[in-house]
Amino acid sequence: YDSLVAKLIVWGKDREEAINRSKRALKEFIIEGIPTTIPFYQKILSNPKFISGEINTDFVNEILQEKYN
Repeated sequence: YDSLVAKLIVWGKDREEAINRSKRALKEFIIEGIPTTIPFYQKILSNPKFISGEINTDFVNEILQEKYN
């Protein structure tokens, strides 16, 4: 069983453009009938640490902790 439904690939001339294109693509992405991780990725793309590139290997855990605290 492969739970991958779709893969979204974006690019930009720099980090800022790539992030903005990612936000737009996720906003326009439509998947119906099953839960997706789109809201999680939208949260990551809006996080100031992610935007500035000041992240480390614990970043995802930090985002998950914010959700549950």
